Amino acid sequence: MKKRIGITIGDPGGIGPEIVLKALAFHPEIFEACVPVIFGPAAIVQNVMDDLRLTVPLQTVSPEAVVQNTAGATALLVDLPFDGQPPAYGQICAEGGQIAFEAITAAIEWARKKQIAAIATAPINKQALKLAGIEFTDHTAIFSRVTNSRHTMTLFVTQNLRIFFYSRHIPLKDVPARLNRRDLLHAIEYSLKYLNQLGIEGRLAVAALNPHGGDNGLFGDEELKIIHPAVAEAQKRGWRVSGPIPADSVFYLNLSGHFDAVLSLYHDQGHIAAKTYDFLRTVSFTMGLPFLRTSVDHGTAMELAGQNKANEISMVEAILQAAHYAWPAATF
Repeated sequence: MKKRIGITIGDPGGIGPEIVLKALAFHPEIFEACVPVIFGPAAIVQNVMDDLRLTVPLQTVSPEAVVQNTAGATALLVDLPFDGQPPAYGQICAEGGQIAFEAITAAIEWARKKQIAAIATAPINKQALKLAGIEFTDHTAIFSRVTNSRHTMTLFVTQNLRIFFYSRHIPLKDVPARLNRRDLLHAIEYSLKYLNQLGIEGRLAVAALNPHGGDNGLFGDEELKIIHPAVAEAQKRGWRVSGPIPADSVFYLNLSGHFDAVLSLYHDQGHIAAKTYDFLRTVSFTMGLPFLRTSVDHGTAMELAGQNKANEISMVEAILQAAHYAWPAATF
């Protein structure tokens, strides 16, 4: 049986609805891999289809529906309550943030009820969330809090390159202060656990922080005092981990098959590697939830909204990866 994959439309002022609908309109491989389930107001989805002249076969259902079967090449649309006019394309506003948030929480509820096996998310806007009075700054925070998940981690996947993140949305100047043996050991443990959850052999490389891995303390001592001792302790526990390995070579070693994933220590260290290798096909996974969540790794691109210029490939990849890796028990 095909898995049902939830797809949230993101902020309607951005390119989210466009890339979701383009993915379904132009990529039949999605329907071969799964049953897509879109979450968002039907009026907004229809408005985008009309404006961009897109055709997607949709079966509209209510958020409370219990769906048994779906026609072969038809997507479900979970129609969320919405009053008023759709936010204008390119507009950052409270309405857009609220609509995006409600699509996410509705998809989470369906995942909890096992009506969908995983969730692929279109981009949201942090400023719009703030305007809507929503306390969360990003998808990971929303998913973690709503599902009461304490050990979530971000994993980037682009072909054979896999990158976990020790830290993400913090200033670069704060990264060394946040680095400590205990937390790094936990990050290693959960990176290996989540690789195994995806059915991937667990060989992990830990990236160094400083140029040339600190060069024996010449360019920084975090490798000597923190990273190497944490890796040594992990190895004593029988975990398959190596490091610290200089960041200018560790991602290449992953791609060459020496490792199955890299633990990046900060946001741009891993983002630059993944996006340089394949910007459009980089997919973000949130691990540590009761279900798999994948996402495009780009923003709302408000400046492109409504112009039929957005590239949907990252959304396609997010949906396909969700269908491929979703936990086997959650099939229908």
